[in-house]
Amino acid sequence: MSSDADTNPDDSMDTQRQWQEEELTAFKAYDLRGQVPDEINEDIAYVLGRAFAEYLKPKPRRVVVGWDIRESSPFLCAALTDGLSKQGVDVAYIGTCGTEEIYFATAEYGFDGGIMVTASHNPKDYNGMKLVRQDARPISADSGLNDIRRLVANNRFHASPKRGSIKLLEHRDDYAAALLSHINKDQLKPYRIVANPGNGGAALALDELSRWLPVELIELHYEPDGDFPHGVPNPLLPENRTVTSEAVKQHGADLGLAWDGDFDRCFMFDETGRFIEGYYIVGLLAQAYLEKHPGSTIVHDPRLIWNTIDIVERYGGRAVESKGGHAFMKETMRREDAIYGGEMSAHHFFRDFAYCDSGMFPWLVLIDLMSSKDSPLSALVDERIALYPVSGELNRVVTDPASLLAKVEWLYASQATDTHHLDGLSMTFPNWRFNLRSSNTEPVVRLNIETRADPALLQTKTDELLELLDQA
Repeated sequence: MSSDADTNPDDSMDTQRQWQEEELTAFKAYDLRGQVPDEINEDIAYVLGRAFAEYLKPKPRRVVVGWDIRESSPFLCAALTDGLSKQGVDVAYIGTCGTEEIYFATAEYGFDGGIMVTASHNPKDYNGMKLVRQDARPISADSGLNDIRRLVANNRFHASPKRGSIKLLEHRDDYAAALLSHINKDQLKPYRIVANPGNGGAALALDELSRWLPVELIELHYEPDGDFPHGVPNPLLPENRTVTSEAVKQHGADLGLAWDGDFDRCFMFDETGRFIEGYYIVGLLAQAYLEKHPGSTIVHDPRLIWNTIDIVERYGGRAVESKGGHAFMKETMRREDAIYGGEMSAHHFFRDFAYCDSGMFPWLVLIDLMSSKDSPLSALVDERIALYPVSGELNRVVTDPASLLAKVEWLYASQATDTHHLDGLSMTFPNWRFNLRSSNTEPVVRLNIETRADPALLQTKTDELLELLDQA
């Protein structure tokens, strides 16, 4: 490959290649994600490292990087690291890890930025990157990612006269200690827990955490394997939940847990093997924090809200609604100094974790709550499920989401007591409400419906709205 503007015959990674911005299809709303090698490859990773350094001028001086368990991840991270180093950045790498470990290391050790190589729950031939600046603040399309894409496309940089260093950072002991410091380990009951990482990376953190806890982990699809021999780790898909549910029943476990590939989302099953919608877990974690920190602020997304608001008000807290998506949730939490934030999609955010999302914090807080209440998970959620039944998220492929949302709003406008557009279309009626929003990454709309203790009305309105969507 030929050299670029900072001619340096010693650097075999230099390239004069330039892209049109529209060619860089891996750049999404919140991160980079695409197929390897067509949409993301080592050339792009190298140039992105240089662009990241250029974008954060006069910093970054120090950046931490890591990668998930995908087979392409270490190679992409090596190219990324080479690009950062070429620009004079000192790079600390933490090896194979979860996204939240990059968040932790960036904030805990005072790095100027962090980059995680991961495609989360996408198929095995995909990969990507998540970027943060100082204090683990996210870099998304509206906060710098588009600027970085333009720098990558132009691909013209002045190299630093001195390469940055590259060193291994041992972080996991500190990471585990930080998580465990927020629960009462001495009161925990000896729970049997089915742990299903889906052959993603969660086992790396679980092995460290479980050493300090009186729990028995029943390992399921436990070994990290980027070939995903049991399918892509995405427990949000109903068909992927059965194996965890059955294992809970088979082993008589107290709890079932499953994670996506980079384990920034945690999904939970009660002792009967029932999958518990993330919505109800948001309410439970809000309760746990408000019991310990009365009057605190809780942030939630607009898709499903009544149960969360009811619990927050009942425990003397303040509920604040935020647009969904990790960048918006984190921004709202920082602005409101919220102690906890939750999305029904199983992303949970914690002030004590640099306002970032974690897939390990939620289950630790949950077993702490179960122990203090001396109650199984089912007993903690049964009443809430009955009070606020939900449809679950329903997805439909549509050709023109904007026109569809406008049509639905027009059809229901005369009946609604409240309508807002914080995140898609939210409409409220006396005994039910719905949120309809476009996906940021797929040509689909996502529908969520809830009622006030009325399963029959829930079914009627679900059928009614799905018929509208299917006609679009």
